[in-house]
Amino acid sequence: MLDKPISPLRQRMIDDMTARRFKEKVQKDYVRHVRTFAAFLGRSPDTATSEDLRRYQLHLAKQQISPGSINAAIAALRFFFTMTLERPDLVRHLTTVNKPRKAPVVLSQEEVARLLEAAPGLKYKAALSVAYGAGLRVSEVANLKVSDIDSQRMTLRVEQGKGQRDRYVMLSPQLLELLREWWRAARPRAWLFPGRDPVNPMSARQLVRAVHAAAQAAGIAKRVSPHTLRHSFATHLLEQNVDIRVIQVLLGHAKLETTALYTRIAVNTIRDVKSPLERLGLNLTSRSSPA
Repeated sequence: MLDKPISPLRQRMIDDMTARRFKEKVQKDYVRHVRTFAAFLGRSPDTATSEDLRRYQLHLAKQQISPGSINAAIAALRFFFTMTLERPDLVRHLTTVNKPRKAPVVLSQEEVARLLEAAPGLKYKAALSVAYGAGLRVSEVANLKVSDIDSQRMTLRVEQGKGQRDRYVMLSPQLLELLREWWRAARPRAWLFPGRDPVNPMSARQLVRAVHAAAQAAGIAKRVSPHTLRHSFATHLLEQNVDIRVIQVLLGHAKLETTALYTRIAVNTIRDVKSPLERLGLNLTSRSSPA
């Protein structure tokens, strides 16, 4: 069966995204959101009016759709109408939806140790240890190369992380020894953690399955994902009084306010703060009359 030809309008949008070096996944998502809008409209999206867009946002708001999905659709439509159609006036009234900021799940150091010990095999023990020991995102762990390990400077190079930014993170002696053990066992050539086909890196899905299996084997009831190890890394550093700006650099956050989220869950840090009540020098428990 021949592939369905791409319409000139869609091709123009793809060209606009390619010119701005959008990743392939982002391009597919943007095209999908515009296609969904066209289905709602019942005609070509380039004939839409601002009232059509207002109706569509109302339609999205009434559906059981997460704020993140709504905002992704709005970003795609803004790009399509602003860049491809050169009609920014049509999307002027499209607004993003506030997402609830939930405190992330964090493991204790004892729970992290149990989880890593329960990892299904040396490969996943090493990969999950990198996620925790260096605070990497799941995609960053999967795409590490053997050449990214610098044992002289004791760093790991994260190439083209989120926002297409390179950065360096620390490489602890214990993690280096574990990675050497993994290298001696598997002799990976290019990718540090190759997939089933060694030409490609392991998939994020493989890491997700591995961390779920490890958490179950370790008897951890919390809802755990590879990103939980990154959250735990940041929280444990904050509890060790590491400067939050250093943690920001290690995590690759563009904004300090993103890193500041961990101050809400760093229990040791919160507990060690001295309340101003303590400085008043009052004896509040001396024969106080009952209320």
